[in-house]
Amino acid sequence: MSRIPLTLACWDYDRTQALADGSVRPDGLDLTYLCLPVEETFFRMLRHREFEAAEMSLGSYVTNLAADPDGTAFVAIPVFPSRAFRHNGIYIHSGSGIEKPADLVGRTVGVPEYQLTAVVWIRGILADHHDVPVSSVKYRTGGMHQPGRVEKQALNLPPEIDIAPIAPDRTLADMLVTGEIDALYAPRTPRPLLEGRPEVRRLFADPRAVEEQYAAETGIFPIMHVVVVRRDVYEARPWVAQSLFAAFEQAKALTESRMSETAANRYMLPWQYDEVERTRRVLGPDFWPYGLERNRATLEVFLRYAHEQGLTARRLTPDELFVCETLESYVI
Repeated sequence: MSRIPLTLACWDYDRTQALADGSVRPDGLDLTYLCLPVEETFFRMLRHREFEAAEMSLGSYVTNLAADPDGTAFVAIPVFPSRAFRHNGIYIHSGSGIEKPADLVGRTVGVPEYQLTAVVWIRGILADHHDVPVSSVKYRTGGMHQPGRVEKQALNLPPEIDIAPIAPDRTLADMLVTGEIDALYAPRTPRPLLEGRPEVRRLFADPRAVEEQYAAETGIFPIMHVVVVRRDVYEARPWVAQSLFAAFEQAKALTESRMSETAANRYMLPWQYDEVERTRRVLGPDFWPYGLERNRATLEVFLRYAHEQGLTARRLTPDELFVCETLESYVI
């Protein structure tokens, strides 16, 4: 029986390895897995709709959906290939005088794009937990390491948000080194920090401790990416959504079973066994769930942040994000 060809653009994750190497095959689909950097995947999918399915920035998907719920080019399934704590993604110029989060108020902060999911989480966490209102900071957008980056989607932000692009020949990393911006919120580690430049450091000296405390207090492990299917593909064959969802679940389960293997180290982490045990103690045994219900509370917080930060005209609900086929199953 022939299978329907479908191209999936997604990065090189351990939890999707079985989809990439073909050891898990979605029912009815002949999957071509394109392993691409996330920025490239998002840009090509949002601008040109190149793939039948792709991982997508949660912030971009929510912004796109809120702008035109009936005409959006994508639908989503409740698969979250990327999650990350983001307290570690706040970088400051060492000479800025910023010692604690509240010192960010009134400062100029670089962000690659205003609607980046990581940046939405950072702004929301700072507002909720550290008394840094979203509008208390001046935002400057642009490429981190290459000049010329622009927002992938048009935004209609409220007037109290002070936002402007940096000069087309500058980068945020360089401006952080020179002190032209006081801080940077970003999902990628800026190159100057990796190079050991003294002008750049993280806001939190021990970000893991802060992130573990945040997880304990809120129960949140922030969601970064979701999986989308082009609407025309879904409408032609609605079963594709459920087939992909089941395959992602199966691939993740295979990775989870390998994480506890101690006979030989799969990864170059000498204390991987301890890291796995510690993570499960902090976040619980099933700390990376797919599906709506186990992620509802986290999604509600993100959707509130998106609305409060001017990315959505109204506050969406988690139920609006995903196709109905993936939200229920048959019972025998």
